[in-house]
Amino acid sequence: MQKVFVVRLTQEERCQLEALLKAGKASALKLTRARILLKADQEDRGPAWPDAEIAEALNVSMKTVFNVRRKWVEHGLAAALERKKQQCPSRRPKLDGKAEAKLVATCCGPAPKGRAKWTLRLLANKVVELGLASSISPETVRQTLKKTKSSLG
Repeated sequence: MQKVFVVRLTQEERCQLEALLKAGKASALKLTRARILLKADQEDRGPAWPDAEIAEALNVSMKTVFNVRRKWVEHGLAAALERKKQQCPSRRPKLDGKAEAKLVATCCGPAPKGRAKWTLRLLANKVVELGLASSISPETVRQTLKKTKSSLG
């Protein structure tokens, strides 16, 4: 069967993929997609494996191999390696930028009376009290504060 999407990697792309695999510091999805592209390469130095062999060797479906090929041909190397961003996230963030700034300012300020320092639960209650969110968990507060570069301790 004639392949519709033929992968022909340049020397630079091939070196980039091999360096990515050698480092091994990327997500498993990205590394698997890099391996698919290297095995599917139709150039002189490429192995040009059939889709069925690639799928079996890398423990993925043939549809995955086809989709990676198609994405590489249509959108390029970067798009083939990365996961597509959601256009419409499933959940809206509880706090916007202003609310996050207010939370950090509150955390850096003096602790409530009778307390030595702020706890996550106290901060979550304060966020609701200030009207920044209708409800918020201490874990959401922790994740928001973790993004800040300042030392809160």
